[in-house]
Amino acid sequence: MAVTTHRALPPEIQDIQCRMEEIARSYGLDCFETIFEMLDYEELSMFAAYGGFPVRYPHWRFGAEYDELLKSYSYGLSKIYEMVINTDPCYAYLLTANELTDQKLVIAHVYGHCDFFKNNAWFAPTNRKMLDQMANHAARVNRYIDRFGYENVERFIDCCLSLDNLIDPYLPHIQRTASPDHSSKSKPKGDGDSDSTRGRFRAKDYMDDYINPPEVLEREEQRRSAVAEEKAAQRSFPEEPQRDVLKFLLDHAPLNQWQHDVLAIIRDEAYYFAPQGQTKIMNEGWASYWHSTIMTRHGLTDAEVIDYADHHSGTMAMSPQRINPYKIGIELFRDIEQRWNRGQFGEEWETCDDMHHKRSWDRELGLGRDKIFEVRRIHNDLTFIDTFLTAEFCQRHKMFSFAYNDRSGDYEIASREFDEIKKQFLKSLTNHGRPFIFVVDGNHSNRGELYLRHDYQGVELKQDYANDTLKNLQAIWGRPVHLETVIDEELSTISYDGHTHEIKSIEK
Repeated sequence: MAVTTHRALPPEIQDIQCRMEEIARSYGLDCFETIFEMLDYEELSMFAAYGGFPVRYPHWRFGAEYDELLKSYSYGLSKIYEMVINTDPCYAYLLTANELTDQKLVIAHVYGHCDFFKNNAWFAPTNRKMLDQMANHAARVNRYIDRFGYENVERFIDCCLSLDNLIDPYLPHIQRTASPDHSSKSKPKGDGDSDSTRGRFRAKDYMDDYINPPEVLEREEQRRSAVAEEKAAQRSFPEEPQRDVLKFLLDHAPLNQWQHDVLAIIRDEAYYFAPQGQTKIMNEGWASYWHSTIMTRHGLTDAEVIDYADHHSGTMAMSPQRINPYKIGIELFRDIEQRWNRGQFGEEWETCDDMHHKRSWDRELGLGRDKIFEVRRIHNDLTFIDTFLTAEFCQRHKMFSFAYNDRSGDYEIASREFDEIKKQFLKSLTNHGRPFIFVVDGNHSNRGELYLRHDYQGVELKQDYANDTLKNLQAIWGRPVHLETVIDEELSTISYDGHTHEIKSIEK
């Protein structure tokens, strides 16, 4: 894990990087080669608007995000301290305006992220050369702009970006093996595989032309082919609901070559960024755990303690209105480490109902550090919270569930019960809080219309979002589109034919 500098860093920053890398490696962190660059805030805002990459295809949303980030910094509302991207080598960007204490903290934090990117199973299928791939995507889109016009390409990208969450984030982790092909092997002919089932009667070789006239067999084959084609035309597809809507559109939508390529680019980048959404709490928690460990044990001088404590506590601050992934992540990793050090797991611990005994429980196993490395390797946020969130943790950190009060018009505490807290937490993490949408039929009513189904789980779709999504789907599919969902607790379909939206109830 040698240090390689891409753009010359100030000598003091190089020294900090070498020192932090050495300490991180001594704790067992395993990173790709890490390249740091110094950027001013305008440059950092531009990279942040591009998702951490210096080059992306041209689109107005990147400019809008850049403008928002720059104004937020100018008005003192927010500040980006660092940025790191999942590539090999791993690129990280430091803000030139940061104090030296902050640079230490950020570099230690970056090494936590780099270790997570390299070793977490959910990042394993991602393209580690995405820096080059993004530049390639930009070049291809620019060629299409030169050829077909900026407005045409941008309008199509708008449609695609509105659908970029309609993927299956688990798809890269599914291994499908084709069934062995036995067609070339001879096998006994049973009743279900007789010659007569294919319009041919068994016969001796010398009698075959008499019993099975070639012209009759040819007519029978033509008839069977016509019947098969007719059935195929009337058959719905896919054979089972498909969650990767973008893949279905790539396979079946009537797209031009350049449109097909642009949609493939959007889908490729959506799958690259998907693991970051799946592991936000774990990734930030892991990086915060290690910057805290490295800084408090090795990285601070006496003069830097106050500044570090101020900035670290600001990052960890929790708000009643939202979950702070940094805080929840670091505290849960610490809780796991402590529990496995003290042996607070397993059947004996779970069945113990003596709270005084549980408070003093300590088997002195010392397994905590190994356990958190194991957790870092195999879990995502959903399984992380489901497996390791405990009632004691929720009580200690004053966690609660909330709901909307129709009378007051405000969100209020709904429950302090652990089961309700965990249920709501997991619900917010499932599919990043987005709806599950599946393609059910690409030939609905035998008219080539697209039929999708919303997997309703107690939360109705936002009507304006659903309407806009159907409008963009129809623009790509070219035929009317329909979405089955629940509206006002009633099973319904929302349809768009290219001109108007229509809502119909589905009779059970």
